[in-house]
Amino acid sequence: MNVKLSEAQKKAAISSSNSIAVIMQQILKRENKLGRSQEHFWVIGLNNAGKILFIELIGLGRQNRVTANPPDVFRMAIYKLAIRLIMVHNHPSGEMKPSDADRLITDRMIKVGEIINVDMIDHIIISEKEHFSFADAGIIAELKKSDTWRIIEKEELELREFKQKIEEERIEKRRSSEIGRKMKAQGMDDATIKKLTGLTLAEIRKL
Repeated sequence: MNVKLSEAQKKAAISSSNSIAVIMQQILKRENKLGRSQEHFWVIGLNNAGKILFIELIGLGRQNRVTANPPDVFRMAIYKLAIRLIMVHNHPSGEMKPSDADRLITDRMIKVGEIINVDMIDHIIISEKEHFSFADAGIIAELKKSDTWRIIEKEELELREFKQKIEEERIEKRRSSEIGRKMKAQGMDDATIKKLTGLTLAEIRKL
């Protein structure tokens, strides 16, 4: 689920883990008390200038557990042409120390990112008031040097095929948007454009 950003947040370049943590704490506080008691897992994509391309909620779990896999983590990054990625999840307990599972998933996503040319630059744990940055603590640099988690040949092939599929979907969507824009300029109604291009009504309204 894509998270909406303010215009100021879209324009600002990310300069530190603190700037990300502040944004994500604001997003977390939009939830009611019950929602904040669950672990959320977000992925943030950045462009070359360090500006946020997207924030996507990819997982919502129980009080102390949420799962994420490579297709969920990297799909939007490939689609939006993000070159850097930050993972963020909350600890409802308020405990900022990363668990062994937190380190493991970070290591795995770093290695996947290396294959598809998306740099995993941080994993930030947040509560409503505090945050912990893997990058600031030196854990990202440590894991990038580690051979603890290596991708096998079969999995590497699957990842490259996955990336190619998403890139093809992006190109097809762009082509459909161009056709839809021309149809709209010719005065065709939204329902017909939707039927012929496969675009959603929301996407057509933005053309």
